[in-house]
Amino acid sequence: MRDALVAAAFQLFLERGYEQTTVDDIVALAGVGRRSFFRYFPSKEDVVFPDHERCLADMTAFLADGSDDDEPVRRVCDAARLVLRMYAENPTFSVQRYRLTKQVPGLRAYELSVVWRYERALAEYLRRRFAARRDGTLQADVIAAAVVAAHNNALRCWLRSDGQGEAGAAVGHALDYVQSAFGGVSAPPVVEEPEDVVVVVSRRGAPLWRVVQEIETALGRG
Repeated sequence: MRDALVAAAFQLFLERGYEQTTVDDIVALAGVGRRSFFRYFPSKEDVVFPDHERCLADMTAFLADGSDDDEPVRRVCDAARLVLRMYAENPTFSVQRYRLTKQVPGLRAYELSVVWRYERALAEYLRRRFAARRDGTLQADVIAAAVVAAHNNALRCWLRSDGQGEAGAAVGHALDYVQSAFGGVSAPPVVEEPEDVVVVVSRRGAPLWRVVQEIETALGRG
């Protein structure tokens, strides 16, 4: 039923356009009722992205199943490959969705919200792993953004080529770049600021107030 609704929706989107297609049109072509549609998809936008919820759940579970022995950047790069696998499972559908999303601003905004959820899942994992680091949160957020940017850059190149060639090679190259830039980077050492030492030479037997005055002068307070 779910696959039939997706197939019917994209057939109509290609024939009529996204804006001109209604939920009633989709269920009529699929031969089901409106209640069946909304049982699977909260909105018409969701039928364009039917697999992202599952993929996000798989990514979250993959990260949660990792151990402390896993190199964190390698782990999030491997998690991003799960998203690629989703796209590569059906290149024709992925290319159609890419073209449709480019044409419809509302779908582009929806897609950006989905991408942000992937990035947040990666960042939350890295924040836990970098909790003891100075600037750990900053490192986590920057690396998560870099992983998503690298993955999406290579993925879009593959989609623009109509899904020709090996998507895994391009995405793998992009993620290897992130790994080489951030992987295995240890926490920066904490550099302690040197303490100022002031040496004052005073005449033996000088009154205390004179010594204090000379110290204040040396510290720039005089």
